[in-house]
Amino acid sequence: MIKHWSQYSLTTKVLVGMVAGLATGVLTRTFLSENVFVSQYVTDGLFHIIGQIFISSLKMLVVPLIFTSIVCGTSSLSDASTLGRLGFKTLALYLFTTAVAITLAIVSALIVKPGVGANLEAVSSFSAKEAPAISEVLIHLFPDNPIEAMASGNTLQIIVFAVLFGIAIGAAGDSGDKIARLFDALNDVMMKLVALLMNVAPYGVFCLMAKLFTTIELSAIVSLAKYFTLLLCVLLIHALVTYCSLLKIFTGLSPRTFLSKMDDAAMFAFSTASSNATIPVTMETVTYRFGVSNRIASFTIPLGSTINMDGTAIMQGVATVFIAQAFGIELTISDYLSVILTATLASIGTAGVPGVGMVMLAMVLKQVGLPLEGIALVMGVDRLLDMVRTAVNITGDCAVTCIVAKSEGAMDVDVFYDPEAGVKEETIDFHHIR
Repeated sequence: MIKHWSQYSLTTKVLVGMVAGLATGVLTRTFLSENVFVSQYVTDGLFHIIGQIFISSLKMLVVPLIFTSIVCGTSSLSDASTLGRLGFKTLALYLFTTAVAITLAIVSALIVKPGVGANLEAVSSFSAKEAPAISEVLIHLFPDNPIEAMASGNTLQIIVFAVLFGIAIGAAGDSGDKIARLFDALNDVMMKLVALLMNVAPYGVFCLMAKLFTTIELSAIVSLAKYFTLLLCVLLIHALVTYCSLLKIFTGLSPRTFLSKMDDAAMFAFSTASSNATIPVTMETVTYRFGVSNRIASFTIPLGSTINMDGTAIMQGVATVFIAQAFGIELTISDYLSVILTATLASIGTAGVPGVGMVMLAMVLKQVGLPLEGIALVMGVDRLLDMVRTAVNITGDCAVTCIVAKSEGAMDVDVFYDPEAGVKEETIDFHHIR
C-alpha cells in the first residue's frame, strides 16, 4: 500500500528532497547547462530564491532560540557554580575531540601520501584574512552592546549575555520568577516556529541541492581524487569511531542508537553546510530524541556550533600534508606538533570569523612556512567536503551534549532508547491555528 506524502517521517521526506535535488542538479548540468531560460529562471531563479529563503528562515530562528533557551536553562539553576562545572566539561571535551581529529588527519595523510607525485600548481591565489589574537577574542566575548551582538549574530557574545541575564533572573526573587515564566513561554513559541519550518524543510533542501549540483565542478574532484577520498574517509572515521567510543566510555549508551537518531540533524547540516543554521534542528534532536534536558542542550549546542571545529581541523591536517607533499616541502615532527597545537587553539581563536575554515588553514600554513597559494589547490572541492564536515561537527556537538548531560544527571535514558521518541514531527494546520 502506497503511503500519502504526509504519512512519511521527516527523515524520509528530507532524504527524498536531497536525492531528488542532487539528481535534478546533475541532470540540469549535463543536459541543460547551455539553456539560458533554465539557467536564469530555474537554477539561478526559482531554486536559488527558495533555497536562500529556507537558509535565511533557519538563521532567523538561531538568535532568539539561543537567547531564550539559555536564559530558561540558566535561570532554573539552583546553584550558579553548576554553570562553571558545565562550561569546563563542555570546553574540555570540544578541545580534546579537536586535538584527536587533527592528529588522526595528519597520521592518515602521512600514511596515504595524497600529495606525492601530484606536482600541482595553484591556478588562483588566496588572500587570507588576519585571524584575531586570543586576547582580542577573550575581550570580545563580552558584548558592549547586546542588541548589536544579536543583530550581527555573534553567537559567543549572545551566550555570555544570556548566561548573565539568566543568573540575574534566578537571583531576582519574585520579579525574576515572572520574567522566567515569560521566557518559558517564549521558548515554547520558538519550538513551535521550529516545527513550522520543519514542515517545509524537504522543499528547501531540494532547492539547495539542485542549485549546488549545477555548479560543482566534478572535474576538480577527479583531479584531487586521492585528497578528496582520504579526507572523506578520515571524517567518517572520526564520526563513527572517535565520537562513538567517547560516548560508550563516558556514558555506556549505545553508539548504534545514537547514530540512528542523528539522521535529521546530520542531513540538515549536510544540505545547509552551516552549523549555526542547523542549531534549531540539533537542539530539537538532542532534546526530544536523546532526552537531554534543555538547560544542558541550550548551552552545549550553541557553544559547539561556534567552537567545535573537528571537521575543519581534519581538513587542515590532511590539507597541510597534501600541500607540503604537492610542493615538495619536507615538514619535521615539530612542525606537525605545531600544526596540532595551532589548529586546536584556533578552534576557539577564530570563532565567529567569516570563512573560518580558510582562515584557520591560512594560520596553520603560515605557522609551518607553507605557501598560502596552496589553499587554491583544495578550494575546488571544498564546497562539497564542507557539507560533510558540517555533518561531522553536528555529530560531535550531539555526542558531547549527551556525555555532559549524562554526567550531570540531566538525561532521560528511556527517551534515548525509545525508537519512537521525537520521530513524529509536529504538523501545523494552517486552517485551524488554534
